[in-house]
Amino acid sequence: MAQLDGDSDRINIAIDGPAGAGKSTVARLVAGQLGYVYIDTGAMYRAVTFSAQRLSISAEQHEPLSQLMQSIRIELEPGERGQSVFVNGEDVTDKIRSREVTVQVSYFAASGVVRSVLSRMQRDLAVRKGVVMDGRDIGTHVLPNAELKIFLTASVRDRALRRFNELGDNAAITLDQLESEIAERDRLDEGREISPLIRATDAIELDSSGMTIEEVVSSIVQLSRTKLAEAK
Repeated sequence: MAQLDGDSDRINIAIDGPAGAGKSTVARLVAGQLGYVYIDTGAMYRAVTFSAQRLSISAEQHEPLSQLMQSIRIELEPGERGQSVFVNGEDVTDKIRSREVTVQVSYFAASGVVRSVLSRMQRDLAVRKGVVMDGRDIGTHVLPNAELKIFLTASVRDRALRRFNELGDNAAITLDQLESEIAERDRLDEGREISPLIRATDAIELDSSGMTIEEVVSSIVQLSRTKLAEAK
């Protein structure tokens, strides 16, 4: 029978998938139902992207980017509106969700120096178990030993429509433009040399097209309870 490190009544859950699949929302709700810690790795990459843009550092500028990664301090804290993100003590929760960050984050996520530093941070956060972590390479690279791995996906059109509805009246972009941008992010994430977006061989694929958030969350919570019972 498998042995769990840290708390014997907790497991780590890795949720991977493409942009707009609903990973963050689902992971946060799953963590809330299980009493686990939610770690939004996408927000960490956005925080790096925002910080680099502020300093006029591009994803191709290896040395300045390396210096930034040596000094950056990213903290994730639960807040009233979900998870708050701090960079060197500054609340950047809303700033990292700008369209300028969104269209550039995949380029910074392809940087070896960025992924190396953030992956180490993320592993440290998961040592004690009881973590729900979402991203693009959690099950394959960051937490390859996670007890439960989910690959959450949906059609490009469905993902674009969800993002478009989230923007609501503030949308400064058409649905077709969003669909095109998401397809391009898929291409970049799947084609990068370092930790590309792929489904882990032992991950359970869950296509959320046509499913409600509640149905997706319920499925993952049930799977986690099954995995925990098997691991004890």
